[in-house]
Amino acid sequence: MKGVPVALVVALVVQTIGGLVWAGGAAARISALEGKVAQQALVAERLARLEAQGEAMRASLERIERQLEGAKR
Repeated sequence: MKGVPVALVVALVVQTIGGLVWAGGAAARISALEGKVAQQALVAERLARLEAQGEAMRASLERIERQLEGAKR
């Protein structure tokens, strides 16, 4: 270690610490994004169910209208 300047060692230590802090922040951001994606998946599933229910209601309404039209004649 005689030939290694102290400034180089300090620079490496500071960069290593900075890298670890950055990695910790990135992990926190990724975790937050994963939580949002999980919530969006639940919302998408609920939306798909609502769309299916809406289509079933529309089909029922059309059947009722056809029956009412047939009864009027």
